[in-house]
Amino acid sequence: MTASGLAITRVGQVAINVQDLGRATAFYRDVLGLKFLFAAGQLAFFDCGGVRLMLDKPENAQFDHPSSILYFTVPDIEAAHQKLVDAGVSIFEVPRIVAPMPDHDLWMSFFRDTEGNVMALMSEVPRTR
Repeated sequence: MTASGLAITRVGQVAINVQDLGRATAFYRDVLGLKFLFAAGQLAFFDCGGVRLMLDKPENAQFDHPSSILYFTVPDIEAAHQKLVDAGVSIFEVPRIVAPMPDHDLWMSFFRDTEGNVMALMSEVPRTR
């Protein structure tokens, strides 16, 4: 079967490794404001705009590694960044333009969750004329 025959339509779920499930659950629910769906054993599930985010405490070393970078889209990156700062989140790159586009600028800011995973805020800011 070729890749084009898989009929993939969207990302359904993303797993993020955590060491302290309670601490990470509080971060994603209370700091980032994601909708908590349910918990099952050492897993916690959130809704992120129709994509399910799963926090997972790895059971063996094969799966115990930092996660991929998740880019959370926000309408106002400066306001979202300030909320993270106010919540004491570890920020290592403040909001900045990463790509000027024809009709907007792509802004990003990078931070770490409570488990040391790198995350990002991103915003497509329309240009004012």
